[in-house]
Amino acid sequence: MDVLSNLKYATGSRKKRKRVGRGEGSGHGGTSTRGSNGQKSRAGAKYRAWFEGGQMPLQRRIPKRGFTSVFKTKYEVINLSKIQEWIDNKKIENDSINAQMLYEAGILRKVTSLYKILGDGKLISKISIEAHAFSKSAKEKIEAIGGTIKEIKK
Repeated sequence: MDVLSNLKYATGSRKKRKRVGRGEGSGHGGTSTRGSNGQKSRAGAKYRAWFEGGQMPLQRRIPKRGFTSVFKTKYEVINLSKIQEWIDNKKIENDSINAQMLYEAGILRKVTSLYKILGDGKLISKISIEAHAFSKSAKEKIEAIGGTIKEIKK
């Protein structure tokens, strides 16, 4: 009869811990499983994960191509489908949408970030929207249903 006090682990499911540096008789004495020589055999040995033992590192071996402008304007993009989904879920009092409202809705990451409206998705509601930039298709879709656009100066 199996009583809680008689329970044992299955054979082979538990393994003894390797105790290194406890003398030659333990089988893990001497070099303590570190090997004879080299940086990793010494105390306090550390090196970065990408270190390649003095070989030319990968980030220096691969060719550098292209150019990235530091002056490029980065926009947070918002699709019309996301705005319509938000309007459907939360009835807004006025039809005017600005950065503060989009931030509070969780669509924008920061109130101060530059954002661009893209024309992906359907827009049913007639809205007035402020943004730093609009795609051509977004402008057409908003104006087609009688909405207005206001571009904010960067």
